[in-house]
Amino acid sequence: MSGLSNSGVIGVLDLQGGVQEHLDHLQRLGVASRPVKRAEELAALAGLIIPGGESTCLSRLLTIFGLREAIEERWRQGLQLWGTCAGAILLARENAGETPFFGLIDITVSRNAFGSQMDSFNCEALAPAVAREPIPLTFIRAPKILRAGPGVRVLLELDGYIAAAEDDRALVTIFHPELTPSLAFHRYFARKCGLRVAEADDAALDPAWTPQSWTRFSYHS
Repeated sequence: MSGLSNSGVIGVLDLQGGVQEHLDHLQRLGVASRPVKRAEELAALAGLIIPGGESTCLSRLLTIFGLREAIEERWRQGLQLWGTCAGAILLARENAGETPFFGLIDITVSRNAFGSQMDSFNCEALAPAVAREPIPLTFIRAPKILRAGPGVRVLLELDGYIAAAEDDRALVTIFHPELTPSLAFHRYFARKCGLRVAEADDAALDPAWTPQSWTRFSYHS
């Protein structure tokens, strides 16, 4: 799948977590992308993905690298954000039993709500705003979104909890789209960022993808 030409770039926060996998998915869409480690690398981005990883570790590194204030400032200027798993925890306005970090989207999350690493799982679900057919989902020590406030649209709800949601400036998913062959959520985020991507079946899986696909690419900050 290849994208139409555009001048926008999507960054992936490159401090810890599933960075290369997101970059691989964006490249498969033909979307220009780059890893982001420093505040100056946020300039001119259309969007920023905060990947899954360990939320406490990520919050400390964001503070150490001086990126917390820089991301908040760029968000106020129009930068679109997407938090996956740990990224969703960091973006949430409320974090059950813990202090929120960014607090930029009006949701409440519960960290490690499914249990330990042994309770990770895969499933399929339909998110009609994102794709016309069910898409594969991978949950790894995932949080749950317990509440979505006014102005937050629920994109996917499963078994009494919210799995994906958005407002006008941020997207959050508690699962890992970058660990599946589906490009649907990356395509959805690119369009949310105002980027042009090739028309395609939003639910189509990339037949060339494998869990090791990202190792074929080399990215440098």
